[in-house]
Amino acid sequence: MQRICVIGGSRYIGKLLVERSRAAGHRVTVINRGSTPQPAGIEHLVVDRNDEAALTAALAGRTFDVVVDQVCYTPVQAAIAARAFAGRTRRYVMTSTIEVYDPATAALPAVPSGTPVPEESVDPTTWQVDMDLPWHDDTYLEAHYAEGKRQAEGVFANAGGFTFATVRSAHVLGGGALEFTGRLAHYAGRVTRGEEITVHAKALPTVFIHYEELAELLLWAAAADFTGPVNACSDGPLDVYDLAGIVVTQAGSDAVYRIVPEGEEASPFSFDRHYAMSNARAKALGFLFSRTTDWLPGAVAEALAVPAAPTA
Repeated sequence: MQRICVIGGSRYIGKLLVERSRAAGHRVTVINRGSTPQPAGIEHLVVDRNDEAALTAALAGRTFDVVVDQVCYTPVQAAIAARAFAGRTRRYVMTSTIEVYDPATAALPAVPSGTPVPEESVDPTTWQVDMDLPWHDDTYLEAHYAEGKRQAEGVFANAGGFTFATVRSAHVLGGGALEFTGRLAHYAGRVTRGEEITVHAKALPTVFIHYEELAELLLWAAAADFTGPVNACSDGPLDVYDLAGIVVTQAGSDAVYRIVPEGEEASPFSFDRHYAMSNARAKALGFLFSRTTDWLPGAVAEALAVPAAPTA
């Protein structure tokens, strides 16, 4: 049994992680702002993680074996958490993202197209951190999501006080209405309504992971002893045509594609640049991944079963 603290834990992957941690016999504490009640047997600390004094007060007298941070987006948030949990946890696991490898968001080492991107392409121990950027501004943060994650990793990697690992998640799918990004619903809706799917002239593959598999991997990472980044993606990259093709098969409707001019944004998961991750490190550490094509048809079926939102 471990004492696990989950920051976030109110929806989707975080909620499932809490449920599975509890089912595995761990003692679980959830920290969030209290928007969603926690089930019986879960300690719930209602506090804003951005309020360092309140967070430190809420943690008084508590220690954990591991903290799993689901909602850290900036180096400022990371610095607050690093100070608050120093001496209170043995291990800290941050949920990060494939977007840290996006070459459109930072000057990164070139990786040949088609070569899976390894973790060492972004080293958090050497990444430059700038606390003075306007991280409190939601518009700025949305536009600099990848950089916020990179710098947050950098803060934790150099904090000391606990061992640190970061799980860089591929694009997460599955769960039907639970999938709050709406990206799979975008394809389900476009195909069933016969609407255009915008794509790049040369759409490149990316990688995906089912939300249940990511929750399983986070629980595995919580109990492991590796440090540093690890990529989390199912086997088998897919491009936008592969993804839409599975939707077409499930929906029984044809897809309508429109190629966008160079430099224009296209539908989610159509990429004109390469940053599909390698999962070799996680495999070497002992985690077994599914194949994307094994679970994606079921995820698409769930998305198609969700009632469409009413139109104006």
